[in-house]
Amino acid sequence: MGVDVPNDKQIQYSLTYLYGVGLYSAREVCEKLNIDPTRAAKDLGEDELGQIAALLEQDYTVEGPLRRQVTQNISRLREVRAYRGMRHRVGLPVRGQRTKTNARTRKGPKKTVAGKKGVKDLR
Repeated sequence: MGVDVPNDKQIQYSLTYLYGVGLYSAREVCEKLNIDPTRAAKDLGEDELGQIAALLEQDYTVEGPLRRQVTQNISRLREVRAYRGMRHRVGLPVRGQRTKTNARTRKGPKKTVAGKKGVKDLR
């Protein structure tokens, strides 16, 4: 798949280094192929690695195709001028989170705005 998975970890955790494969999917793959999920990745033979790669290619959308699919979905939302597409374009949270406070991950670091300095009350 073009991704180096760690050899010293169990195969169920090593497979999660692939984009689109979580722990549930990794265990599901091991179960389908009758591979013990607690075995270390370095203990797998070439034939078992080939079986895993073939199963992931065939039954799951992972890595490049999945990244392409996600990008196409976002660009489609932008093109049809959907609310979610506009939020993606502006770089704000897409799923209804508040932005008055928090949302720093999407908005980036704080941009401090200069306040009014030394305004005196003239009465």
